[in-house]
Amino acid sequence: MTRVLVVEDDPQLVRALVINLQAREYGVDPAPDGATALRLAAARRPDVVVLDLGLPDMDGVDVIRALRGWTRVPILVLSARRASDEKVAALDAGADDYVTKPFSMDELLARLRAAVRRTETAPLAQETVTVTTDDFTIDLLAKKVTRAGHDIRLTPTEWHLLEILVTSPGRLITQKHLLQEVWGVSQSNKTNYLRVYMAQLRRKLETDPSHPRYLITEPGMGYRFEG
Repeated sequence: MTRVLVVEDDPQLVRALVINLQAREYGVDPAPDGATALRLAAARRPDVVVLDLGLPDMDGVDVIRALRGWTRVPILVLSARRASDEKVAALDAGADDYVTKPFSMDELLARLRAAVRRTETAPLAQETVTVTTDDFTIDLLAKKVTRAGHDIRLTPTEWHLLEILVTSPGRLITQKHLLQEVWGVSQSNKTNYLRVYMAQLRRKLETDPSHPRYLITEPGMGYRFEG
């Protein structure tokens, strides 16, 4: 049974989440505040955490940082905060995904399933040497991409970006993280670097670069690879 730690102080929302999750045979541990969440996470070792940022005793970002001190459990943020900088702060602290309230229960459950799937198959870079899609194949060991039987030439920077994205499939990778990893900078004024290189990757890999299927932009936040 997949265990879900629900960290939320709205009793009605907790009730709705518990009913929907239990109906799908998840085990659920509710926590009304950050301190309880951290205690339950240590005691129950959940498979995934659903976390509200606006908690009565501490900020949800601090809960994320505390959890990331000892666990890689997937953290799905559920919050009414819509500002992109607040979303980025949560993602940079170590959250795996972000759903804004009000939300569709079907979407939340789909994101939850995806987060659990990623932990079941991760870490991709260590276990898998090839990533295959309907349109191209990436050989992580040989650092080579083929499309329709032909090798696609990538620059070292394009390869580095692609490698980071495909080794965390489905996970939103923030602009700040990509800038730091690839260029050693995190200033937001360098995001034009990312736009240029992502556009180049799409032209080389996507069937329709203007409507990408694999290299997805999350406006104001970052990018994700959907295999």
